[in-house]
Amino acid sequence: MDALGALLTGPRARGAFLLRSVFDPPWAIRLQDEAPLTVLTMVRGEGWIVPDHRPAVRLGPGDLAIVRGPEPYQVADHPARTPQVVIHPGQVSTDPTGGELCEELHQGVRMWGERPDAEHVLVSGTYQMPGEVTERLLRTLPTVVLLTAEEWRSPLLPLLAEELARDEPGQQVVLDRLLDLLLISALRTWLSRSAAEAPAWYRAHGDPLVGPALQLLHSDPGRSWTVARLAAEVGASRAALARRFTELVGEPPMAYLTGWRLALAADLLTGPDATLASVARQVGYGSAFALSAAFKRVRGVSPADHRTLSQAEPAR
Repeated sequence: MDALGALLTGPRARGAFLLRSVFDPPWAIRLQDEAPLTVLTMVRGEGWIVPDHRPAVRLGPGDLAIVRGPEPYQVADHPARTPQVVIHPGQVSTDPTGGELCEELHQGVRMWGERPDAEHVLVSGTYQMPGEVTERLLRTLPTVVLLTAEEWRSPLLPLLAEELARDEPGQQVVLDRLLDLLLISALRTWLSRSAAEAPAWYRAHGDPLVGPALQLLHSDPGRSWTVARLAAEVGASRAALARRFTELVGEPPMAYLTGWRLALAADLLTGPDATLASVARQVGYGSAFALSAAFKRVRGVSPADHRTLSQAEPAR
């Protein structure tokens, strides 16, 4: 699997929170739900995404935005609007004083707001648990990724809007998979279009020397790699590969490999049947102890604690 393919296999929605929010101007919603990732699109009207410490981003009709959490932000019809609604962890909605609004704003199947035919319609899809989106994907993204309707069109957007109104057996699974596909399609477009914002390893894939080396590390992370062995595989000297790799990727080959192995391990550990020993074998560590020591040294938590945090249900 290439690096982009490995990156995009990450999204795995499980009971994602999908909703049509319907409001007449003026309106403003503050999101402090601590969700790792949210996809937003304006079906009707326009809105603004206002992170707490970054510039506001306009969201026009048909535009799609990917917002990386868990920091709070606001979505509104105007960037200076005072929020009327606050969304908390577990998708609990209140007014700014803490009074609950969930029942008051309920408008039907996955619809929430003032009235069904409101002037503005915002569709949102929220990955609620950290394990649903890989850490390596989240580290790749800026706070807000924007794809405008003019530069990116997808048949998935109208299909998602249509499916949101359905309430049939298995509907949540359908919506989860649609959200995954929408996110993957949007990310692939953004990465190919926005080379300046893409991570260094992604840009380095175009290099005739470093690109093949990265491909080998990503496709076979469990192999007993050394810089010399990697250099021999790509037909370069050890010194030349080490110098070029560090220059383009920002770290030496073996440091990058360690990070990649531990990122894979972090994802694999969220699987229900994964054991530390089996994960260690898959990512190139000789024993569960060796993986545990490296994991805690680099990531600051033990594999067991990471698994517990990743699989914990969001607060209700």
